[in-house]
Amino acid sequence: MLVRLLVVALLWAACTPVLAQKKNLRDHGIEVGVLAPGQWNAITDVPGVAVGHTTLLRGKNIRTGVTAVLPHAGNIFQDKVPAAVYVGNGFGKLAGSTQVAELGALETPIILTNTLGVPVAADALIDHAFSYAENADVGSVNPVVGETNDGYLNDIRGRHVTKRDVLAAIKSAARGHVAQGNVGAGTGTVAFGFKGGIGTSSRKLPGNLGGHTVGVLVQTNFGGVLSVDGVSIGKALGKHYLSDALNDSPDGSCMIIVATDAPLDARNLERLAKRAMLGLARTGGIASNGSGDYVIAFTAKESVRVPHDADSPTRQLTVLRNDAMSPLFMAAIEATEEAILNSLFQAETTVGRDGHEVKALPVDEVLGIMEARGYRVLR
Repeated sequence: MLVRLLVVALLWAACTPVLAQKKNLRDHGIEVGVLAPGQWNAITDVPGVAVGHTTLLRGKNIRTGVTAVLPHAGNIFQDKVPAAVYVGNGFGKLAGSTQVAELGALETPIILTNTLGVPVAADALIDHAFSYAENADVGSVNPVVGETNDGYLNDIRGRHVTKRDVLAAIKSAARGHVAQGNVGAGTGTVAFGFKGGIGTSSRKLPGNLGGHTVGVLVQTNFGGVLSVDGVSIGKALGKHYLSDALNDSPDGSCMIIVATDAPLDARNLERLAKRAMLGLARTGGIASNGSGDYVIAFTAKESVRVPHDADSPTRQLTVLRNDAMSPLFMAAIEATEEAILNSLFQAETTVGRDGHEVKALPVDEVLGIMEARGYRVLR
């Protein structure tokens, strides 16, 4: 019996990735940008925002999952949040995007999963909305679900994500620390030819600029020429799109969620979302032909929420002026760049479908390159 247990344990270890290297880029002494992060350096630094994951690691071929982002802990359908969508490159399936663009509000949690998991995730979000007694008469729900294609490492055609998995991710959503790397919707993703995954980061503006927080969460599954804080790591490693070492497609996708506690309307949230694409570009992403690069931005500020029902046909809001947006723009760019890099630094080598293996970013080698460029790194 003992021998059998040892064999099972060894087989499980051989096909299951370790979930995280535990250190973000900043933990190695490399500080992207000039603004300070929040307490957790995560999207959950925005008050009220919570994140949950369901990670599916089964046998040799299932490497996928679900990540849920909740703008607040209440009934989001009845207490909607201002939101916007920006499409960097539209080769993807962002369910619910047109209503968000039209009405400027989000009425469900945001779910990230794999491409073929979008329909079941949308169905689960409808179940979640219907679970509230206040929504007993609701006959229309706009579920928002983003995706990337994890089919290289995951048996995507098996459609292993279930409604139960989606609802479990929502139920597990919490404030504070956010697991990154090979978790949730990032379990089977690939970025810049290395293991990608879930990444997050945040920025806190100084008090004289409003003291607002911007947090970003990404699901990375795209290509290009990796750059870390301006250093061309992909070129130094000789592993990048159109190189001999990695002459395959940079297609994939990147889902980016931007949250803030600044009082913004949907128009300025769209402007904020656009800046996240600049953060993606700073990491070396090229938004290739087959990459679905989407940004969803929302504000969790309670004073600007959109009630489902109201007694008056008009409403009065206090929102930031256009000329107060620039610090938030920079915060979104910096947090997106660092979140993408964190997804790589946290991810681990993974073996998946048909024995396909994707190596983790060689962190020690990357740090050596950074040191050679004059960085004082922590190991």
